[in-house]
Amino acid sequence: MDDDKDAGLLELKKKCKLIILKLNPQTSEPRASIESGAHTLHYLIIDDVIYVCITTSSFPKKLVFSYLSEISNEFSHIYANDLAKQNLKPYEFIQFESFIIKTKKIYSDSRAQSNLDKLNTDLVDVKMIMNKNIEDLLYRGDSLDKLQDLSSNLKTQSQKYKKYAEKINFQLLLKQYAPVAMVSLLVLFILYRILF
Repeated sequence: MDDDKDAGLLELKKKCKLIILKLNPQTSEPRASIESGAHTLHYLIIDDVIYVCITTSSFPKKLVFSYLSEISNEFSHIYANDLAKQNLKPYEFIQFESFIIKTKKIYSDSRAQSNLDKLNTDLVDVKMIMNKNIEDLLYRGDSLDKLQDLSSNLKTQSQKYKKYAEKINFQLLLKQYAPVAMVSLLVLFILYRILF
């Protein structure tokens, strides 16, 4: 918000300066919203820099912190080297105001809220799809483990069946050829006795 005619907003800007003086980047919450009547003061602390935004109380907080994040990312991208310098002047980063104004226009547009809502809905849908895919993969993993166990059991059973089949074949051979062999041996024995 930037309305110098609103007395409540002017009072909040004064309070904002006092709050900023009391904030400590090391001990204060890195992100917070402070309500004051019809307006809300939002701040974000990243890398010892405090980013502040004042909105109406009804303005969505997600959108505000998205805006502050975008501002902080661009600011640290452009001025990362300058922040390490000693004795910075208060208006040394005045050129950054043009980016703030452009970004403010984007976020103050009502379409930004609907786009954010659509994006959130899409993210929820993607999350649900990913959860289903992960569950399917886990189920498939269980199925593969079961299939591997069944395969191992089948292999063991087939080896047992093969041994059993060989044993039965041997017994059938004995039953089939044992009487013939016994009769042949008996005939040979009798012939051997008669001839010798």
